[in-house]
Amino acid sequence: MDHSSSRDRRSGLQLQYLILLYIIFLQSFSGLVESYENYTVGDSFGWYDTLENPDVDYEKWASSKNFSLGDFLIFNTDNNHSVIQTYNFTTYKLCGYEDSTDNDTIQWSSANPSSTDPQKITVSVPLMKVGMTYFFSSDYDGEQCNYGQHFKISVTYGQGLPPDLKSPSDESPGPVSPESGDDEAAPDTIVPANFDNPRDTSTDDEKESSQSVSLFASSKFWEVKLYGAPFLVGILCLGYW
Repeated sequence: MDHSSSRDRRSGLQLQYLILLYIIFLQSFSGLVESYENYTVGDSFGWYDTLENPDVDYEKWASSKNFSLGDFLIFNTDNNHSVIQTYNFTTYKLCGYEDSTDNDTIQWSSANPSSTDPQKITVSVPLMKVGMTYFFSSDYDGEQCNYGQHFKISVTYGQGLPPDLKSPSDESPGPVSPESGDDEAAPDTIVPANFDNPRDTSTDDEKESSQSVSLFASSKFWEVKLYGAPFLVGILCLGYW
């Protein structure tokens, strides 16, 4: 009786051990692909030039981050500063959009330099194109840009764009004709009709979705047959049943 009970306990412990190994196996693959991120530009310093905040260093801030398609940049600023995104290096170096062409420069937020009572605003910008992307504020004839309000990043493919950021043509947003009628005004923005705001990456649903995507991507990348582990567990379990 005691001998049989001892054997049953050992069998139960072996089964628990195999299940634990299987769980670790799955979790190890779920961590290979990261979830989409929301990056607050400048962290607590916000989006300002060095005349207003001498401590800002956006190039240093960006250098420590890994940016991928589907991530969001969050600009906390006021209506005396603008948010310009461009894929045109010349536009970036000139701190102005006068030389920009169709689909290479986007004004996400315009500014009102004459405002005597600046209002706080938050601007959310999705990363929708692989490669070098440049950001700056063009106000006061580029003065804010020249005083540190600019940075560049390299965007990798990562997981690719999430469904809610894909347009029918799968193209990045681009400028359209300005509504003001001023040919020199910065363009408005075309965004997908189903454009969504930055998501909370800490939600349970997204974590579950991220794990599912992670397993699929990992298996394709490493050419791992995920059914091999359950099959192995089944064979081992049958050995002592």
